[in-house]
Amino acid sequence: MAMSQAHRPSALKQQNKKHRTLGHRSKGSIAKTNRGRVSAKNLSKKIKFELSREQRKNRAKQIRAAKKEETAFRKRSLGTQYNPPFLVTVVPLSPSINPRTVLVALGECDEGATVCTSPQGITHISSQRFKQRFSFVIPPANDLYAILDSVKTTDTLLLLWPGEEELGGDADLLLSSIMAQGLPTPVHVVTDLEELAQKERAVGQEMETDELEQDLGSKLSLEPHPAHFRPHKKHQVKQNLIKEIETRFPGPAKLHTVEKPQDALLILRHIGAQKQRPIFFRDNRPHIMAEKLEFLPEGSTGTLRVHGYLRGKPLSINGLVHIPGWGEFQMSRISIYHLDPYPLDQRSKEGDMIDAEIKLLSEADPDIQEPLTSTNEVDPMEGEQTWPTEEELAEAEKLTAPKTRTKRVPKGTSDYQAAWIIDSDNEEGSVGDDEDEDDGDNSNMEEYAPVDAMSQDGCEEDGNDEDEESEEEEEYETVTVTENEGANYDEKVDYGEEMDALQKMREAREDAVFPDEVDTPQDVAARIRFQKYRGLQSFRTSVWDPNENLPLDYSRIFQFEDFHRTRKRVLRDETHGAEPGGYLMIDVKEVPHHLYKEHVATHSPLVVFGLLPHEQKMSVVNLVIKSHPQGHFRPIKSKERLIFHVGFRRFANCPIFSEHSTGNKHKFARYFHPGSTVVATMFAPITYSPASVLVFRQRGDGAQDLVATGFLLSVDPKRIVTKRVVLSGHPFKVNRKTAVVRYMFFNREDVMWFKPVELRTKWGRRGHIKEPLGTHGHMKCFFDGQLKSQDTVLLHLYKRMFPKWTMDPFVARPPPLYTFHSAHNADSDDDDEDEEERQQPLRKKSKMVKFFS
Repeated sequence: MAMSQAHRPSALKQQNKKHRTLGHRSKGSIAKTNRGRVSAKNLSKKIKFELSREQRKNRAKQIRAAKKEETAFRKRSLGTQYNPPFLVTVVPLSPSINPRTVLVALGECDEGATVCTSPQGITHISSQRFKQRFSFVIPPANDLYAILDSVKTTDTLLLLWPGEEELGGDADLLLSSIMAQGLPTPVHVVTDLEELAQKERAVGQEMETDELEQDLGSKLSLEPHPAHFRPHKKHQVKQNLIKEIETRFPGPAKLHTVEKPQDALLILRHIGAQKQRPIFFRDNRPHIMAEKLEFLPEGSTGTLRVHGYLRGKPLSINGLVHIPGWGEFQMSRISIYHLDPYPLDQRSKEGDMIDAEIKLLSEADPDIQEPLTSTNEVDPMEGEQTWPTEEELAEAEKLTAPKTRTKRVPKGTSDYQAAWIIDSDNEEGSVGDDEDEDDGDNSNMEEYAPVDAMSQDGCEEDGNDEDEESEEEEEYETVTVTENEGANYDEKVDYGEEMDALQKMREAREDAVFPDEVDTPQDVAARIRFQKYRGLQSFRTSVWDPNENLPLDYSRIFQFEDFHRTRKRVLRDETHGAEPGGYLMIDVKEVPHHLYKEHVATHSPLVVFGLLPHEQKMSVVNLVIKSHPQGHFRPIKSKERLIFHVGFRRFANCPIFSEHSTGNKHKFARYFHPGSTVVATMFAPITYSPASVLVFRQRGDGAQDLVATGFLLSVDPKRIVTKRVVLSGHPFKVNRKTAVVRYMFFNREDVMWFKPVELRTKWGRRGHIKEPLGTHGHMKCFFDGQLKSQDTVLLHLYKRMFPKWTMDPFVARPPPLYTFHSAHNADSDDDDEDEEERQQPLRKKSKMVKFFS
């Protein structure tokens, strides 16, 4: 007998997946979870190819090389011989710091460098060692607007920090404003470390005689010892400053000093080699920092001639330019200098380069030049007027016609007398919705009713009563009167008592905060007071036409069919004109003379921005602003005058506030509370996003507080801002699903007017008005459940809010940040102090002892 062998599976045997008890799901459970959901289909018709490992590595290498090339190009586009120099704004953070000393140290650190100054006070340093050029601007240290305008166009921000002095509130305001507007590449320099070291090396410390006794035990000798400076003191000050910088600025902080020429050389090297931070509104528009200004008067206006380097994008002669605080202007001509007035190699220039040859580059063409028109011409006859058709009028009359019924009254009875006549049971039961039920009840009562009663009701027709009926018909006639439901309801209600109860409830509600709840007025009908409001079934899904009942100001503005598509097209199109990098002279025409005089008096730098297409036109601008803790300490009411810095613009306006939410309708905010974020809507010039936003509020003394910062959300006149009003009532009689509500309205007509609007309660019930009761505003309401006695019935009404035309392009400058005293004033102050000391009574002074550490 052959021996049996065990079965061995082959290598090709199917290997089934093991059953996982914890992760297994049946088909039924999967179908139950999906609930009929269908996977999203791929709508793209493009065929997606999966890249191999080598292809992915090659693509990453190309992206990395492109980024390196872009960074190198940005570095080469500044400071070289054929490009504009590095524009550096020097801002001291303390009134005790003199920025001129730092500028002198930077100019003297390189022996081969050439230093010269433009007529506007801009210092140019051409360094042969680094083969780079630098332009340093020092705006007035106490002028906030001058510093912000200079930072708008600068490439590098040179911040001068004090050593041991703490930053004040003005420095915090300045740094917060610069950070919110758009921070250029920062460079941090501390100035007074050498003075601190000299103080530490001083002769000693002075102490009073009462402190001498405490230190005699530790001091063996009163003779002077050599001065020892603690080396860690200077290092400790620098470390504290670095920590302060890291808390305020992103990235690692590097602190420089100007104690030695080598330190100043390191600052120049750092400015020329660091990576530039991109700022959208600066990099995508042409801009010029004025090196020289000339004004050619022509009556009340004139031509402003601006000399300077063109940076950013090409400048078209047929476009418009904007000067912050002045407005938009047209240009008449653009000229270019044949030789750079501040070249890298100063030895190659011959004569005065300021008076070098100027070549006309282009002149404006009036036929194609962009106009200064900012608003649309209003045609009062252009508005469409519609009139209802005859069918709509007939249907409206049918719906609004009063409900009537027929009565039997004696002949000669007036309508007023007929209203007071009580109907019989048979007649009353044969009218209305309960007609079938009343007929059924009367048929059941016929068998048991007395003969007299039946004959009185007219249910039996006997021959004996025919004569009486004929007499009654002669004495009575048929009159049609208006039905008045609940005519006797007021007899059961004490209206005076209700008014007293209402007053007590209002006093109890005074401390409750519910911003949308308003009290229904008693002297004006609610249907008149809230005639512009409407009810919504759902605030999120209900339809609201954005072009409905627009105010007249909306006919003056411009609207984009698709703002984002227009923005992409404008930024993608190339502008033909003067290329950036050249030293230009542009003639800006029709500039008011008083603006130029005010600018000369302020000694502030002047910047000129070129506008993109359509940026001079007015539209509805929406800004997202967030409360700033430094200046926003009390609520700001909607439509209050505020000062806005939007990108390169500066203007005053009175916006309306709304919630920053999703959807097509946004709730109106009556107040901008501290710590919140809202959307400000206003009429303002068009600006392409992204753009930074600063909001200031002006005080009575002229000072301005930074109350909010944010960004440009959209330019959209169709953004619907709805104001909500909540009318409240209280249940008077509660049944299973019905309740009698009072205190919401105070007359019958208001109840009928708001009958279609849905009701809600604070406890989540929903319902509607069924019918009015009486003439004092009581109403019978139906709900989806039984109400609680302490519940409150609410009726929500909505109205669209529109901004007002309050645009003001001219804003007054704030007072100085710091108060400086001249040498004469300082001497007089010292004399006053000496006089006060002489007038004070003589007192015994303690002996001063000097110790050497």
